[in-house]
Amino acid sequence: MLKKLILAFSLSPLLACSWLGIDEKIDETYPCLDGNCHSYFKIDPWVSPSTYQDQSGYWHIKFWGPKYFTITGKLDELNPKYVINDVPLIEVAFDSNYWIAFDDLSFIIPLYSAFGLQTQTGTKIPVKNAILNIGEIAKLMEPLNVVGYQITKKTCFTCPYAERLFATYSNYSYNPRQQIYLDERMVGDTLEVYVKVIFNFDSGIQEKNFHTLKVIVE
Repeated sequence: MLKKLILAFSLSPLLACSWLGIDEKIDETYPCLDGNCHSYFKIDPWVSPSTYQDQSGYWHIKFWGPKYFTITGKLDELNPKYVINDVPLIEVAFDSNYWIAFDDLSFIIPLYSAFGLQTQTGTKIPVKNAILNIGEIAKLMEPLNVVGYQITKKTCFTCPYAERLFATYSNYSYNPRQQIYLDERMVGDTLEVYVKVIFNFDSGIQEKNFHTLKVIVE
């Protein structure tokens, strides 16, 4: 008799869900309308008229005065299930391996892992005759990443939200745009801009695309 009562109580939550009409299944609708989530990014030629992409995939841009160039994207449309009040649940994150510090110093973090903390906390960065990591650099200066975010003395590298600090974001748009810092000290350098696209950042199936734009400043 006791075993039967235990079984009845163990089943009661499941029965309650069915009585209330609660469906615990995850929506398995694919995020994009055509069954594939495509995304494409380029440097906007209207902002930088002399830009072009060579046969090796490198973008070439000439510094001609403005303090930025613009990356623009085109994303596939979402299934209507992932569009709320005409707003698509899309997020695009931008990051780069190129940093600006002081007025006469810029540096590139080698072996950079986009959208992670491995390099910021572990990789040693050569700066002149000293060996410093990004956290130590932030104590001496507050370097600016060319996509627009900055590491300060108060930046928390171990906080639960830390990963979202190391990027800039464009949300809810099929045509995201991001300005990238540019100045004369960057002439002759090659930088990389990393892009992560999340199709449907809410519950249900997600699709993620990653892009790397390699840019030569002339």
